[in-house]
Amino acid sequence: MAGAALESLTVPDALSARVPAEVRGAGRDDVRLLVSRGERVSHHSFRALPALLRAGDVLVVNTSATLPAAVNGRLGGVPVVVHFSTRGDDGRWAVELRSPDGAGSSRRRPGGPAGAAVRLPGGARLVLVRPLAPGADRLWWAEASVGVPELLRRYGRPIRYAYTLRDQPLSAYQTVFALPSPDGAGSAEMPSAARPFTAGLVAELVSRGVQFAPVVLHTGVASAEAHEPPYPERYAVPATTAWLVNAARAGGGRVVAVGTTAVRALESSARGTGAGGRGVVRPAAGWTDLVVTPERGVRVVDGLLTGLHEPAASHLLMLEAIAGRPALARAYEAALRGRYLWHEFGDVHLLLPDDRR
Repeated sequence: MAGAALESLTVPDALSARVPAEVRGAGRDDVRLLVSRGERVSHHSFRALPALLRAGDVLVVNTSATLPAAVNGRLGGVPVVVHFSTRGDDGRWAVELRSPDGAGSSRRRPGGPAGAAVRLPGGARLVLVRPLAPGADRLWWAEASVGVPELLRRYGRPIRYAYTLRDQPLSAYQTVFALPSPDGAGSAEMPSAARPFTAGLVAELVSRGVQFAPVVLHTGVASAEAHEPPYPERYAVPATTAWLVNAARAGGGRVVAVGTTAVRALESSARGTGAGGRGVVRPAAGWTDLVVTPERGVRVVDGLLTGLHEPAASHLLMLEAIAGRPALARAYEAALRGRYLWHEFGDVHLLLPDDRR
């Protein structure tokens, strides 16, 4: 399968994971694991992950905590749902206004206009200032009359899309690696590739010589309908992680990012050129607007553990940069044939280098 075939794939609604794995089965790690090694595809349970990695490998995990980022409001006399996406350095928040769909989730609506005031619970107000990016009006910088972290704690709930069956508690959207941020920042949507990990599985991986290296990338609101490239997001790669990643690669270990957010943070921190023309990871923090594409390629990451993405999603460009288009097309064809489950509560995909090369 090649050419435009990947975009032409259709994911049936029946393959949307509508509830968390622990509701469907025995626990968070009770999901399936599709493994790609080049164009070779194999099928496993997620609990088999320790046997698929080896001593010296490093798993890079995003420790950003998921926020209860959806809050009901009113714009004039019209009900809206505010999705709080990204906290700016000046205290403003990038937000998306959506229309409630009557079933507990929401649907897209036109953005803006500038100066629009949204009434929020507890007497709070939110005023739209300007679009986050020129020419795009889905996300807007906005000023709130109260502290947003406290507002979310009191009145927020996790962002939910229409493919899910019902509301879930915030704990269902936190990974085992999540740590709260002192300034109240976090991820509007769960860094979901790490969701199947449990404390027991982490301990087993560590006992086998696999190391964990933390990064932070506070992911904003995805464009579930339009599949836009990601907007700038805040990230941090600590010095210990930079050292672990560089040491692993120098010693023959593989650097496997857990989620596209971890890839974006790592690749944003790559500086200079090391052995084999690869990037050297440096401690870094700030904002990244990096979009990883096949043309840009990857300089640090050897493998990726990720969910299954819609065929039109911009994240697939990153997967193609890591694995190549033929391998990715073969994997997604296998996922559809095998009836793997999509979205944040679904099954996962491990892309590894082809050891036969």
